[in-house]
Amino acid sequence: MPELPEVETVVRDLRTELTGRRFEKVTAEHPKIVRFPLPAVFCRSLTGRTVTGVERRGKFIICRLDSDDDLVTHLGMTGHLLVTQPTVPEAPHTHVRALLDDGRELRYDDARRFGRMLLGPREILESAHVLPRLGIEPLGEHFTPEAFATALKGTTRQLKAALLDQSRVAGLGNIYIDEACHLAGIRPTRRAHRLRRNERAALRDAIVAILTTAVDNRGSSVDTYRDVWNAQGKNQEVLRVYGRGGEPCLRCGRALKQTVVGGRTTVFCQECQR
Repeated sequence: MPELPEVETVVRDLRTELTGRRFEKVTAEHPKIVRFPLPAVFCRSLTGRTVTGVERRGKFIICRLDSDDDLVTHLGMTGHLLVTQPTVPEAPHTHVRALLDDGRELRYDDARRFGRMLLGPREILESAHVLPRLGIEPLGEHFTPEAFATALKGTTRQLKAALLDQSRVAGLGNIYIDEACHLAGIRPTRRAHRLRRNERAALRDAIVAILTTAVDNRGSSVDTYRDVWNAQGKNQEVLRVYGRGGEPCLRCGRALKQTVVGGRTTVFCQECQR
């Protein structure tokens, strides 16, 4: 699933390409992708609207419109947003097409159809429970050691399971939690409430460092992720533990241990992460 760095990469590209553009015609081919409102209402309401800005909230892409509505997209596991010429053949499983006023198209394709698109005022989307309430942004100015401690407060879950909870810290996922825990020297199997203050501070700093590097590298293409131009990211080339269970730790050489935490395959070093 695309995580914060991948979504941030897409948002930055879309901000350049969509801001000031008007949707001339919108079609939705698969009703499961458009979660709110009904697909026919979605297409009709989006047509004629102009994008005034593009931002990210957690793993959600939010296009602000010249109305009270936001166009919200979650890429799910295999979703792609592409900006392309209309003459370019469609990718398989293209579900939404939007013609822009400059003649190009914004397309959404999704093989597994776990992604979703929403349209409406943000408070309406939240009250309808189609847009969840999200926790603190780990690359925001408010992600202080104290705020991180508050986000982890009151849970006895294993650390990785707590960090996967989007209502605590928004945007983290399987890849970057493993990477941050390794950089901080903390096992993702630890109980969140047992972390000492210095450990939480180290983990907070590691999260920021890992995410910042991944954004600079335009995300990790470890599976199906591609950017707006259908290009791969580069961060998969510098991952130190994710997907490397049984291989040598790049720090100490000991074989990395693989287990399951929070329903996700989890990799860590028993030597470096005490």
